[in-house]
Amino acid sequence: QVQVVESGGGLVEAGGSLRLSCTASGLGLVNYTMAWFRQAPGKEREGVCDISWSGRTTDYMDSVKGRFVISRDIARNTLFLQMNNLKPEDTAMYYCAAAANWRTYNTYTALLQSQYKHWGQGTQVTVSS
Repeated sequence: QVQVVESGGGLVEAGGSLRLSCTASGLGLVNYTMAWFRQAPGKEREGVCDISWSGRTTDYMDSVKGRFVISRDIARNTLFLQMNNLKPEDTAMYYCAAAANWRTYNTYTALLQSQYKHWGQGTQVTVSS
């Protein structure tokens, strides 16, 4: 049984940094594309960034490019999201997700929720102005 668990959220001032972690038991990150999504109050959940199963490709939503970095530690089977220069508009619940299909990556669909089967419960990030 796959279990996805996020951690690392919190309250930070604008301009600050946070690093989110995600552990995925029951599946190997080396075989599955992973992504971070977020959902702000009253808004739809949106794809923030993804990393292909091979680790060779990453993609980011425009508003976080240059500020957020997705990475993974295969030995620890852990996914990370380093968030720098945080802004109040980054405030949201952040979710880690594992793709539905083994060793599959499509850059055009990698930030679509429909591509992901296993989801964590989320970790709250709040950025104060």
